[in-house]
Amino acid sequence: MITVERHVDADAEQLWAVVADPASWPEWTASMTSVQLLDGRLEVGARARVVQPGLPPSLWTVTELVPGESFVWATTSGGVTTVGSHLVRKRDGGRSRIELGLDMRGLLAPVLNLLMGKRFRRYVTMEADGLKAAAEFARR
Repeated sequence: MITVERHVDADAEQLWAVVADPASWPEWTASMTSVQLLDGRLEVGARARVVQPGLPPSLWTVTELVPGESFVWATTSGGVTTVGSHLVRKRDGGRSRIELGLDMRGLLAPVLNLLMGKRFRRYVTMEADGLKAAAEFARR
């Protein structure tokens, strides 16, 4: 399991607005080339086509959503299910915290983690840093 969190100098609503708009993510993180919401909006069951540098395109499906707080999506490829979590937490003083997680499950998950774990950690870190910067910029 990869987990990255960042404290954000923006309120949770501003941070959530950035998190809940995956199609805009390639604007602020180099870890994604494109994200297309195939079903129009972020909701349970919605699908997104995600293209990342050095990886084949993947189809993610939203499995959990708590508006204003979190969403989880998952993709399956080659017998491995990868689950991505995005949690927004309120902090004192109009600040917030983002927690991103990436968990690989399945028989071949340990092998994939061994081969690609460093890249996946780098991408999750880039996404957390980008979310932080985008939310703080929106605050201005």
